[in-house]
Amino acid sequence: MHAGFLILCWMLGVGALQFLQPGALALVVCGLAVVALFGARLRTLRLLRRVRILLIAIIVLFAGFTPGEAVLADWPALSPSREGLLQALAHAGRLVAVVCCVAILLERLSTERLIGGLYALSRPLAVFGLPAERVAVRMLLVLRYVDSPRAHVWRELLHEPGEVENERLQLQRERLGVLEWGVLGIGFAYLLWAYA
Repeated sequence: MHAGFLILCWMLGVGALQFLQPGALALVVCGLAVVALFGARLRTLRLLRRVRILLIAIIVLFAGFTPGEAVLADWPALSPSREGLLQALAHAGRLVAVVCCVAILLERLSTERLIGGLYALSRPLAVFGLPAERVAVRMLLVLRYVDSPRAHVWRELLHEPGEVENERLQLQRERLGVLEWGVLGIGFAYLLWAYA
């Protein structure tokens, strides 16, 4: 499949996670976690380890500061609310699902295909003055930084001058296949029908 099409499907899937009901979200999170742990175990665990503080913050803030019925009726002042716990679990689940999706995407696409897909997706933005090459390379650098083993050592970035690597990035262009054109055509026809 075309790398840009895979990245577009990934973006649409991540966007769709925000609208899932709690039951469906729980199933999707479990399914993605299983797929990510079997297909990209080390990358998934590394990325989840990096967002652990954010996960804890989401749970504490939503569970502790959302008004509602206290879980521990004997200590209502110290107890998290039932509604807050549900919101905390939903938002934490969405974050875990996105991390699993990122791990799967980075595991399945080579660097060249990733750059080619990002370039293909950002080319239409050239109409608005955005250079597609720069957008693709900057997105790649962000994804590499997030995925690099030294990303957690942020203090080193403050004290060490950044070394510019003379790495040559290659752009791999792909053609859309029959399946991609068919899915895009169906999606476009649906949008025309839904908003007509």
